[in-house]
Amino acid sequence: MKHGFRPLFYPRSVAIVGASSNPGYSVGGQPLRSLATFGFKGAVHPVNPKYEVLNDLPCYPAVGKVPRPCDLALVAVAASRVPGVIRECGAAGIPFAVILSSGFREIGEAGATLQQQVAEAARQSGVRVIGPNCQGIMNLATRMFAGFGVAFQRPDLQSGPVAMVTQSGGFGYSLVTRASDVGIGFNYVVSIGNECDVSTLDLLEYLLELDEVEVLTAYIEGIKDGRRLLAIGERALALRKPILVWKVGNSDSGRRASASHTANLTSDATVYRAAFRQGGFIEIGEVHELIDFSRGFLSRKLPRGRNVTVITSSGGAGVLLADRCDEAGFRLPPPADATRGRLREFMPEFASVANPVDVTAELSGDPAALNRAVAAFLDDPATDQVIVYRGNVTGTIGRTWATGLGAVAAGSDKPILVSLLQEQSRDALQVFNEHRISWFPTPGRAAAAAAALMKFSDKLAHHARRAGRHVPRQEIGWGNASGTLGEFRSKRVLAAYGIRGVRETLHSPAELAALQESPLRFPLAVKIESPDIPHKSEAGAVRVGIGDLDASKKAAEEVLESVRRHAPAARIDGIILQEMAAGTEVIVGVVNDAYFGPVIVLGLGGIFAEVLGDVTHRCAPVDLHTARTMIRELKGHKVLLGARGRPEADLEALADTVSRLSWLAWDHADRIAEIDVNPLFVGPAGGGAVAADALIVLGKPALDAGGGSR
Repeated sequence: MKHGFRPLFYPRSVAIVGASSNPGYSVGGQPLRSLATFGFKGAVHPVNPKYEVLNDLPCYPAVGKVPRPCDLALVAVAASRVPGVIRECGAAGIPFAVILSSGFREIGEAGATLQQQVAEAARQSGVRVIGPNCQGIMNLATRMFAGFGVAFQRPDLQSGPVAMVTQSGGFGYSLVTRASDVGIGFNYVVSIGNECDVSTLDLLEYLLELDEVEVLTAYIEGIKDGRRLLAIGERALALRKPILVWKVGNSDSGRRASASHTANLTSDATVYRAAFRQGGFIEIGEVHELIDFSRGFLSRKLPRGRNVTVITSSGGAGVLLADRCDEAGFRLPPPADATRGRLREFMPEFASVANPVDVTAELSGDPAALNRAVAAFLDDPATDQVIVYRGNVTGTIGRTWATGLGAVAAGSDKPILVSLLQEQSRDALQVFNEHRISWFPTPGRAAAAAAALMKFSDKLAHHARRAGRHVPRQEIGWGNASGTLGEFRSKRVLAAYGIRGVRETLHSPAELAALQESPLRFPLAVKIESPDIPHKSEAGAVRVGIGDLDASKKAAEEVLESVRRHAPAARIDGIILQEMAAGTEVIVGVVNDAYFGPVIVLGLGGIFAEVLGDVTHRCAPVDLHTARTMIRELKGHKVLLGARGRPEADLEALADTVSRLSWLAWDHADRIAEIDVNPLFVGPAGGGAVAADALIVLGKPALDAGGGSR
């Protein structure tokens, strides 16, 4: 993949099929003008039988007449002609085509049929296709503006080490122009369109491997292969390259009816978010975040920890930054004694040398003094990042200060983030861009960028600590079963993967009625075992706190009668006698997503999960370290740490259960649709975790059913 798309971005020549003499508005005219006049060094070949010459260039009547070699065709003809043009490109030896034409899947069934014809033409001809219905591609390093729209008429767009793949051409290219205007340059930009051939994931894989790409960005509405997206995220961590991803279309438009609570706690947006947590992705949701986070990562420096030092020329700005840093999970430690001593050598007695550090108005105009303060904290072992706020600085003073700060930054591997007014500080900003010092127009945006750097650093550390599987794969005799398994059988499956359930026995109604003594210790729960009653409470199919054998028999009669009234056709496999469990209630489950595969869900039980939505997700499988991280992500995790005199819960047992459940779902993803363990009781430290109720929903068996395939 590393070299497979190179002719797309570095074509020796470009054919414009459907070229036009109108450079202002025509889809076929704009790229002819920009490719011919904006600095592209390759040959440009307009193709249109109506003309012999366009823009002083020979115009060819057909693709087959274009001089060779030609690596890229821009297609701007009527949609109905596009399949034929793609075949012509194949016959002419043109390996890539970017289809600017619209009128395909986006317009409905007729367009979708035409798009299938384009895809088939691409397969038959061997031409790799971007689009259709896309805005084009850019390689700003070679000044290749191969598309149409406002951005393609901007020869001043900056080149730089950021790349983008966008599923929205108009919005994506507006981001590029906005970033360029404030000093963030892109090298490669691709509007992917309807993706009838080359996909977003294809290009993310390719661009990620390029040495000249330091930050990869993606604007995504949806993808079709979630596991591949996860693999790209893993590769990004291995390469230590962040992927800034803007996922849109996240509103929950309703989920399918589901048998389990777990599925009701999972939406398309949460599944994507789980995938982004696991790899080298940093989520963004605003234009300024793409700009700010790119600027932060282009410093090529990452923090080692969560300690931030704030240096300001304004006490109010220091308080604001302290608030923003606290919200982001940073610590603002006081300076070490040695650092405090260095500061006192040049700072006024009345200046604050705590953290935040206020250099006061007396020193704010002294570039050397401000930079000495920064250098002192960069040398302080307790500092991982430095945020500097300065209201504005103009002219020679600004350039002198920025140049000195650049020299200070060059001597440290710790990030420096500067907040100052953009309009009044252009000389300083130019120097900062040259030295790759991150700057931001507001204090809050500087703190948010520092948080993004910290998050990526945490991901790298997590990636380094991750372990392999500690749960051996187990064969499960699924047979031809499908649909919902009863609780008793579901727990037997969990037990095969080492997930402990409460002690319980299964009896027919007659066997239970004939019992002379209880097989279990009281108090007990009495439940119906039925694959057709997934939610026992709603059917009146459970009784708890049963204290003796006679009460157990009476409870069994009651639940049988309730089920017959609630669901007369329900299959009854027996009555479960179950010992009562105690501990902190947790819900753990799995939903097998069509694109991402099994997704593990963890939340505290009761209202925490159902009402407050206090749940976290990961794509399976997860190791123990990841499971521990999931526990810490819960808003109510302090309940597990022991609140109001309660003992700390067995967090290791909970992490172990989460990991084991994820491996069960992963190993048997071809059969398992959902798993719901609710509640899982987590005992005090050393007491383990035990499943009080469980539900497994199977999909339809494959033709060669009998075991998992992953």
